[in-house]
Amino acid sequence: MIIELKEYNSVMRIILVGIMLLNVLLVSAQKFTPVDTESSVNFTIKNLGINVTGKFTGLSGLINFDPANLAESKFSVSVNAGTVDTDIKARDNHLKKEDYFYIEKHPRISFISKSITLEGAGQYEITGILEIKGIGKEISFPFTANPLADGYVFKGGFKINRKDFKVGGKSLILSDQLSVNLSVLARKN
Repeated sequence: MIIELKEYNSVMRIILVGIMLLNVLLVSAQKFTPVDTESSVNFTIKNLGINVTGKFTGLSGLINFDPANLAESKFSVSVNAGTVDTDIKARDNHLKKEDYFYIEKHPRISFISKSITLEGAGQYEITGILEIKGIGKEISFPFTANPLADGYVFKGGFKINRKDFKVGGKSLILSDQLSVNLSVLARKN
């Protein structure tokens, strides 16, 4: 009877330690939601040698970010491709068509991270899959994470070749290189 009680106590200790570890993991998992109205997804591209700027809205998704546990951190976010805004309505309507973003078939532009590494104090490198028009390409870019009382402001930027995503067809007046700048406010769920 004494041996059984000792074994029972050992099993109970293991279970309690397991529950405590699970609670620590659940508490440390920091989940955030991007706030579309306080974020910006801006782009710049040359058209006939002149910089054209624009933006997307409709930012949504989930961000699980913990600077102490980057292996478990993940970004899964997207914007509404139909919100493309370059301040010229006729151009915006053209950009929504098949040769450009083809929003009828591909209403969202998405990014899903694969890995995040620390590069310096508050500075990170993220690698993931950017999907535009149903075409996914791996990209990497630096970003910063500035903590707030109830979340983070993530800022970063990258360049892509529009032709990699079949955006803009064979246009000769449009630059192949496109720059994207991000500022994402994310609040705790």
